[in-house]
Amino acid sequence: MTEHALLVDGIVRRFGGVRAVDGASFTVQDGSITGLIGPNGAGKTTVFNIISGFLRADGGAVTFRGRRLDGFPPHRIAQAGLVRTFQAPRILTRMSVLENLMLGGVKQPGERFALACLLGSASRREREVREEAMAVLDLLRLTHLAPAYAGTLSGGQRKLLELGRALMAAPRLLLLDEPLAGVAPALADQLLDHVGTLRKHRGMTILIIEHDMEAVMSICDWVVAMDQGRVIASGTPRQIQTNERVIASYLGTVAAAHV
Repeated sequence: MTEHALLVDGIVRRFGGVRAVDGASFTVQDGSITGLIGPNGAGKTTVFNIISGFLRADGGAVTFRGRRLDGFPPHRIAQAGLVRTFQAPRILTRMSVLENLMLGGVKQPGERFALACLLGSASRREREVREEAMAVLDLLRLTHLAPAYAGTLSGGQRKLLELGRALMAAPRLLLLDEPLAGVAPALADQLLDHVGTLRKHRGMTILIIEHDMEAVMSICDWVVAMDQGRVIASGTPRQIQTNERVIASYLGTVAAAHV
């Protein structure tokens, strides 16, 4: 992990007179699992929205593998290999679990008019996408739910489906926005296992926002802490756990909430 996959350099985002993000800078090393933590309102999700193109920054730059991406629309950023999930899974409830995954497949002939006219090419790629989707369902242990309507899934299963659809986009860097929020402990453990597997066996780089500090400290190689729109510390999990500024702004509050 000697090179950075993502460089966030001095990004600023204002909402009216409020600076939701105030010059935040950090890097995500290639092949790492990096945690982004901080109290509610620290600016974490706004940073994610800027990185993934859902918001434009008022200043600063986002560079992914040496290429400036700030200002690009979300689909262009996803095509570059930077894919995200959302706090509330965005699934199509009246489509099956398998169909939801297949929608995330890349290089589908139907996306281009000329290729869509080639029926052989379209049907062949559809079979390939179906096979890819079934492989992802197997990885996530959701194969038995392939024909079920996505709207029938539990909250944790929806989070898994959201993760699966992100994987169908063949990401090089995966942004996970509070993947454990509202998830039962058994499924939360399963999600964490999948995150570790993605890094270990697929070499994927992952940036994760999460309030479960036990999970963050157990799975992350590096942690970036934010407060009031700024990065206040970054380091190994052990360094962050003993950082006085982080304890004062966040970890002490988290600990008190669990007393």
